[in-house]
Amino acid sequence: VQLQASGGGLVQAGGSLRLSCAASGRTFSMYSMAWFRQAPGKEREFVAAISRDANTYYADSVKGRFTVSRDNAKNTVYLQVNSLKPEDTAVYYCASQVGVRYYNNYYRNVGEYEYWGQGTLVTVSS
Repeated sequence: VQLQASGGGLVQAGGSLRLSCAASGRTFSMYSMAWFRQAPGKEREFVAAISRDANTYYADSVKGRFTVSRDNAKNTVYLQVNSLKPEDTAVYYCASQVGVRYYNNYYRNVGEYEYWGQGTLVTVSS
């Protein structure tokens, strides 16, 4: 599966964006999806995930501010990012895998996902 992320940009602190990740293929509904981010000089970190059954999972740092959703008819997963902070500045990546393990925090690991998009840059100014 190929993933194409979009929707990033420059926004002031407190602002919002909606990131999108479009997937190729006809079996999108079978894939678990996730968002990760990587700030300059830092490791890639888990942001949010959504299972095939639309169960959602969030990093503590974004809980209550970010919302992940999916539209299987459009082969797209979204990340609504609200109340942005300068520390949210990063390249945001979408990822997918068929058999993600939603226990013992496996789903938070980069290595749990086989397919990755190219990333979209979110810059939050103070």
